[in-house]
Amino acid sequence: MQPGRLTRRIRTKSHAKDLVPGPLGVTFVSTPLPTSDVQEQRYLSKIWDIYHGRALMTERGEHPPIARMLTAVARYGLAAAAVKMERGVMTGKEGFDRRIEPFRTELLAYCYRMLGSAHDAEDLVQDTYLRAWRAREQYDDTRSSLRTWLYRIATNACLTALEVHGRRPLPSGLVAASDPLGPLVQGEHAAWLQPLPDSLLDAGDPAGAVIDRSSLRLAFAAALQHLSARQRGALILRDVLSFSASETAEILGTTVVSVNSSLQRARTRVKEVGVRQERVSEPSAAEQRAWVERYMKAFELADVEGLKRLLTEDVVMEMPPMLNWFSGRSNYGLFMEWVFGAAGKDWLLKEVAANGGQPGFAAYQRVGDGYNLHTLQIFTVTDEGITRNSVFQDPNIYATFGLAAKLDDQGLAVAEA
Repeated sequence: MQPGRLTRRIRTKSHAKDLVPGPLGVTFVSTPLPTSDVQEQRYLSKIWDIYHGRALMTERGEHPPIARMLTAVARYGLAAAAVKMERGVMTGKEGFDRRIEPFRTELLAYCYRMLGSAHDAEDLVQDTYLRAWRAREQYDDTRSSLRTWLYRIATNACLTALEVHGRRPLPSGLVAASDPLGPLVQGEHAAWLQPLPDSLLDAGDPAGAVIDRSSLRLAFAAALQHLSARQRGALILRDVLSFSASETAEILGTTVVSVNSSLQRARTRVKEVGVRQERVSEPSAAEQRAWVERYMKAFELADVEGLKRLLTEDVVMEMPPMLNWFSGRSNYGLFMEWVFGAAGKDWLLKEVAANGGQPGFAAYQRVGDGYNLHTLQIFTVTDEGITRNSVFQDPNIYATFGLAAKLDDQGLAVAEA
């Protein structure tokens, strides 16, 4: 039941009945209409609570039936005032914040899918809430839901940002495969796809009930980078978030025909990129973590053959900001032999989780009497083994994950001097 729409159908009367919760249910007490602003606010508060089923309880501890609640509101004869109060709760800072706050985490996930950057997504969500606050008096619940309205604001912010930043690929979507023993080449002026810490999602959606986390996987996020901004928006809004074609058109500020055309092109392009439906072949979260824990043990032992046994034959490793990437178990092994030879065999690893459940770890390299942060590694795991290792070397990403720059011998963070 949506408050406001129902109150408009109720006619005023010369007298009203106040509602008082009694020990056996609801007791009606006759009382005149309010004659002062203070009295009116008290009545409005009762109406507001009745509308949301919060004010009165039956003897069985249940909310009063809808019909009884509406009858009570009708007897108050304050339909217009109730609408006024509803709008006041909507536009008042405390009430407005309370109504829009539940959407923050899903908007963060949406902005990440659109932009491919956790840092930019956080900034755009903040911008969305600021824009919404400034435009709060323009919101009309007879035209769209609050959720649709917020998504339109967020989408406009994302489309504007994408005009400046462009797409964020991974090396495998930008250049040809490399020789695993060739020199490392840094991508100049490239903005790379970034991982999204699960901690940002867990804070607002601890049970994982609001967000389809499988749609946050790095492979899907990378595939979205091959689409134009509006194709990206159409695909996410329709296929991931299940908005209708008309709702998507409203959010994107276009027509249903245009949405359907963009969606068709987007679906075709994603298939051409070759993104697999990982959710079909993904083992459970515990099984994925078990694969990566075995990998971590082999890594700490510098056991290259042990690492290779955990990989699929077509495994891919890429490591932005380097352009280098390669595929195949043997190439992977050659590169890891070079890593242990060049960087040593004394490592300390810390577990992380990213992109809606992908396991990974932060690798700390022995330097002097402690360990320095070296890389962040995020894995894609199937029933057959590890199919991809995305290795990141970026201080901004480290900060997003809350990783310490240095650890002591006990694995504790060392304060910066």
